[in-house]
Amino acid sequence: MTPPQLKRVLTLPLLTMYGVGTTVGAGIYVLTGAVIDSAGALAPLSFLVAACLAGLSAASFAELSARFPRSAGEALYVREGLRMPRLSLAVGLLVAAAGISSSAVLTKGFGGYLGLALDWPTPILTILLLAALVSLAIWGIREAVTVAAVITAVEVAGLLVVIWVARDGLADTGAWVETILHDARRPAWGALASGAVLAFFAFIGFEDMVNVAEEVRDVRRTMPRAILLTLLITVILYVCVSLVALLSEFGVALGRSDAPLAELYANATGGSPLPIVFIGTLAIVNGALIQVIMGSRVLYGLAAQGQIAGVFAKVHPTRLTPIVATLVVGFLVALLALFFPLEALARATSVVVLSVFTLVNLSLVALKWRGETTHESHFRVPVWVPLGGGCASAGLVVYQLWAFVI
Repeated sequence: MTPPQLKRVLTLPLLTMYGVGTTVGAGIYVLTGAVIDSAGALAPLSFLVAACLAGLSAASFAELSARFPRSAGEALYVREGLRMPRLSLAVGLLVAAAGISSSAVLTKGFGGYLGLALDWPTPILTILLLAALVSLAIWGIREAVTVAAVITAVEVAGLLVVIWVARDGLADTGAWVETILHDARRPAWGALASGAVLAFFAFIGFEDMVNVAEEVRDVRRTMPRAILLTLLITVILYVCVSLVALLSEFGVALGRSDAPLAELYANATGGSPLPIVFIGTLAIVNGALIQVIMGSRVLYGLAAQGQIAGVFAKVHPTRLTPIVATLVVGFLVALLALFFPLEALARATSVVVLSVFTLVNLSLVALKWRGETTHESHFRVPVWVPLGGGCASAGLVVYQLWAFVI
């Protein structure tokens, strides 16, 4: 008897919303101020530069997801491209670990926020949230991604509301251009580059999409389109948000704010910032849910490819979701959230993700140099794209490690 397989139910709109949800996340609600503080008037351009750098890796992931549409995609790409099974397994486990640690940081953060409002112990709220997320992930991929898509729509609506209420500043776009031209006459590349490095991390998340490949309809066409649509939507949102924030009369002060968009909303409307704070909190929940889904699919994929114990490939007979992998991921998230200091894990996650980006890009370069293809009609990019993506990612790894040392 053939064992049950994952259910292919994700369409282009659902997958794109999944990607936007994991990419936008809670970061933009905080990161805007940091980029403005670092790049000043060049902040919108920093987001554009970061989008170009991230776009190189996104295009590489798009081609590889069409070549090898399987769960645990990053591990499979490294195995097929670099032909190093042990490194492939290490990559897969690192991707799963990054997702688990990210989910732990987010669930603990949500528990802390809600605990202030309800006066409940943070551990209890963390466990309740995690139990709900794991149950939803086991219930079904369509149901889980639909919930994620609804929350993503609320997140995007929050950003659009901020853009709308602060739209008056856009009348001064000409003044902003004059400022850019003035800044260009003196050394401003350092500010632009510094802002771009920070902004790059706002685009991380599209890589999670490849790990639900076995649940996507017409995956060879849908996955590349969803990845590129995700990048396009996020860059438009980020540039517009940073521009209205910068051109508002509170732009300079927002660069030093811990909640810049909530503060911008309150100043522009004269009302309470709570609506934007609430949406930012929802973004935390969405990020945690997506990371649980991603982590479980990585473990499932590694098991299905014979790289770890086969029990992780066990699929629920009626819900057709990887039940063992999801429960294990939930347990590990709870363990980290309740008993481990998460600050160091959060810092290490970005280095892990960028290292994986580097290896994935190099894998595609190796495949192209060997002239290997698996499907005549799949999405393709020229070899300079993964070369550029690999160099950009490796450079950011070095930058992160250097910043940590000093």
